[in-house]
Amino acid sequence: MIAIPWYFAQNDALASFGFIYFLTNIVSFFWVPLSGSIIDKYDRKKVFLALTVIVGSIIGFISFLGFQMGELPLWIVGFVFVITFLNFNIHYPCLYAFVQEITVKEKYAKMTSILEVIGQFTTIIAGAGATLLLEGTENGILNIFGMPFNIGIDVASWEIHEIFFIDGLTYFAAFIIIMAIRYVPVSVRKKEIGSLWKRLKTGFDFLKKEKPVLWFGVLSFTVFVALLMEAFYLGVSYVNNHLQESGDVYANSKIMYSVGALLAGISMRYIFKKMNIPKAVIILTIITGLIFMTLSQTNSIYILFAMMLLLGITNAGVRIARITYLFKVVPNQLFGRVGSVLFLYNIVLRIVLLGIFKMAFFQHLNNIVYAYMITGAILFLAALLLIIHYKTFDLSLDTN
Repeated sequence: MIAIPWYFAQNDALASFGFIYFLTNIVSFFWVPLSGSIIDKYDRKKVFLALTVIVGSIIGFISFLGFQMGELPLWIVGFVFVITFLNFNIHYPCLYAFVQEITVKEKYAKMTSILEVIGQFTTIIAGAGATLLLEGTENGILNIFGMPFNIGIDVASWEIHEIFFIDGLTYFAAFIIIMAIRYVPVSVRKKEIGSLWKRLKTGFDFLKKEKPVLWFGVLSFTVFVALLMEAFYLGVSYVNNHLQESGDVYANSKIMYSVGALLAGISMRYIFKKMNIPKAVIILTIITGLIFMTLSQTNSIYILFAMMLLLGITNAGVRIARITYLFKVVPNQLFGRVGSVLFLYNIVLRIVLLGIFKMAFFQHLNNIVYAYMITGAILFLAALLLIIHYKTFDLSLDTN
């Protein structure tokens, strides 16, 4: 998922990738509510096993086509992005629902922090791998954070289908690991009955009754929206068009983001120990708005790396806080559906922003900086709305 946007940029097809990302979010709008119902109805371990087999097989087959054809058409590369992104839409909600199901309430914050640390550590490895595979080395020199490092060997840049081959293998490795999991649920779910619509409506009804949970869930998602926009669309244009740098800078920026998120996973519970969750989310949302405004006004890879480090801290911090809050206020029986309803706001906002940012104006010269300004303004608005609703939230909940 680091390689695909850059692959489109290198083929002067960022406009096409913008359309693919836009289409992916449209499909997600209909897929996410269904995925929430699947998560709450079926054994979550079996859902994971099914996902790894299906997605791994699709990507493996596409890699095989690439080896047979010598290269892959852009639309097939884009299809891998769509499939992976749709997998994300069920994988992460299922992961959090599964963790809530097997964790005692007193350990919720600790578990969300551990998940963040593990997830970001693997992303750092992925970013380092992407740096090497996307650009290769020249006379054994690999550029990391804008500085040349001699790794002692020459590595040719990989074709996209070769990267897909490695990616496909990871799904089957995951299948084996998940098969080995033995667990005893702490929260016992009753069997879901009724039509799909009836099950989906339960999530809407819960949030309709619990308005503070709805407002907190929706507004706290805004940082994640900004992160997804930067990660899969804005960032590649920023590096390619504004900074006019190569793929190693793009991949290294993802490493810096992951380092920041890793730090947040380790320290979030201690930094905000004496602060309630809503207040922590407000502060982190404001800081994220300042990050996007800073990037819109500067032209330096080192400022980019610093801001991505901070973005990793703020997004991971908000995610840990949001999930901990929802763990404590949403019953496990409804967690998948409630989460999917809240995620719909995420998707709608992304669709609106992509509809704007994929306009030719934002891809002309370095006009992508205006997209960063708009995103920053939206983050400030979300922080303001969180402040307005602050007293309605459960202020007794903290990140510990």
